[in-house]
Amino acid sequence: MTVSRDRVSVWVPATSANLGVGFDCLGLALTLGNRFTFERAEESSFSGCEPRFANPGNLAYTTYLEASRALGVKPSPVALSCETGIPLSGGLGSSSTCIVAGIAAAHALAGVEVDRRRLVELASEREGHPDNVAPAVLGGLTSSFTTGDGEVVCMEAPVSDAWRFVAVCPPYEVRTEDARRVMPPSVPLATAVWQMGRVAATCHALETGDGELLAKACDDRLHEPYRRPLIAHYDRCRAACLGAGASAFWISGSGSTMMAACLGDARAAAVGAAAQRVDPGLRTFALSCCTDGTSIR
Repeated sequence: MTVSRDRVSVWVPATSANLGVGFDCLGLALTLGNRFTFERAEESSFSGCEPRFANPGNLAYTTYLEASRALGVKPSPVALSCETGIPLSGGLGSSSTCIVAGIAAAHALAGVEVDRRRLVELASEREGHPDNVAPAVLGGLTSSFTTGDGEVVCMEAPVSDAWRFVAVCPPYEVRTEDARRVMPPSVPLATAVWQMGRVAATCHALETGDGELLAKACDDRLHEPYRRPLIAHYDRCRAACLGAGASAFWISGSGSTMMAACLGDARAAAVGAAAQRVDPGLRTFALSCCTDGTSIR
């Protein structure tokens, strides 16, 4: 039997969803993340996060409350400490880290075991879709979907150690609602076929370290053509990163973060420098795939 705890620390990795052609199904965990520490207290408090999140509306905290009540447990007041490594420009799954951490903390403090698959299910229900929470919990590359009966199905795949992922983060956000609103309600059959053939190739290229294949496969026609205008730096960054040797370039999630996939550290450094030359105000992070996913201690 698991014993209830007075303190739990949860680290959740950043994620890049869609990976170009894998709209709402592909996701990748990255070696950057947020840590949330929940400790029982006389009254709830918040530290380590931006002032706008240091209040009872904090997503990690509200998720903790909801998950505790779902377990039939009265949630204890907690001192919530956040160590945020993920930029708030959007597109790196920061909301998913809050949701996963809140659910994991509720179970740990209540002394209730939850395995990773169940954690994905609960987080997907709270988030509304699994493309970010699946890699956040499981690590690696995931392809996920929800059946008509509401079952979340996730397939995991390894990622070649050769890949580096350069996150290019503008100093502004793109609201997910805006990114959804600009998309058409339907697409031609030819577009659907275009996407389907390239999703499998994208996964294979990431598994095998095949940069030439990824360059051919990572060419989205479903969502990026409509979302690009929302990111002022997109066209210049794409040209600069591909020109510096990136194999592929995509909008991470709904943006504004953009992602350049590169083979090797040297090429990643060159790509990051090229993005900085576009605008020194851009933040860049050279990352690898996080294979372990969420850590609870």
